[in-house]
Amino acid sequence: MSFDPRVILALLLIFPGFVYAQTGSSSLPGRPPTDAPGSIRGHVVLPNGTPLAEAVKVNLKVLRGDQAITYTDQQGQFELNNLSAGQYTVEIDADRDGRFEFASEKVLVRRGGGPTLVTIYLKEKQSEGQTRASDKTISLAMLDQKVPSAAKREFDRASRLSGEGKSLESIEALRRAIAIYPDFLIAHNDLGAQLLEQEQFEEAAVELRAAIKIDPRAFNPQLNLGIVLVRQKNFQEAREVLEKALSLEPASPAAHLYAGMAAVGINQGDRGEREFKAAHDLGGSPYAIALLDLGQLYMKRGDREMALKSFESYLRESPHAANAAQVEKLIGMLR
Repeated sequence: MSFDPRVILALLLIFPGFVYAQTGSSSLPGRPPTDAPGSIRGHVVLPNGTPLAEAVKVNLKVLRGDQAITYTDQQGQFELNNLSAGQYTVEIDADRDGRFEFASEKVLVRRGGGPTLVTIYLKEKQSEGQTRASDKTISLAMLDQKVPSAAKREFDRASRLSGEGKSLESIEALRRAIAIYPDFLIAHNDLGAQLLEQEQFEEAAVELRAAIKIDPRAFNPQLNLGIVLVRQKNFQEAREVLEKALSLEPASPAAHLYAGMAAVGINQGDRGEREFKAAHDLGGSPYAIALLDLGQLYMKRGDREMALKSFESYLRESPHAANAAQVEKLIGMLR
């Protein structure tokens, strides 16, 4: 059968679950809701609100006991994919030097519709004879800030509500936290991330820019703003923001993935190809979506062999993806 890239590209527009728009499988942000399994995406932060800059153990538990174990990256982030709907407990074991208490958070996972977001605060252990910290403020030693306890309570409430799947209530709690303490960096970032999940891109960008203004070297707001800009098809600015994110965290597969999308959006196909490959090399099968994006890039070039190879690799790594049937159809046309 002859190969006509225009026919294949038309199929991409027919199947909405296969549109080139955003990173990740159904467990990564930006894809339309599907019936795919749920997931949990979280980050572990120090008592001062800054990301934990080391790998720590994350246990996922159900009533029967341990179900999965993973580790955070160097930004304190973790992701647990292919989860059935239900109630889970996420436990963080960060007590390597005896400084922190064992932390846990209950999380409700819903089937499809994107990941459940959760932020888990570590708590420092109190030594014998240590007086209790003032209820008025919580010292941010690393950032030389002080977060009022009322703002911290609202942030904790927002994290709990997000873990329960109550996104709108969580957003309102984050807004209250910021109203109390306008320089609350992690609250601006988390609010921006949740508004992004709700596809409220303009409001998300405002919050993420506010976070970056507070700390221009904070990685998460840079990445999240890059995601927002890609969703808005503002690819030129997205490329600049994501380059900054990669300068802060060169090994982030998500940043490479979005940078690839931004590059393709401004017709820098070679750069996009490199970024997609880096995303998959660094992230492995959770970033199989990079193979899908590579396949689409090769189709635009008219490279039948490479497109076929990419799509086949994608299905090997994501055989139960919501768009598997559509990808199989594309593979049939390419063979």
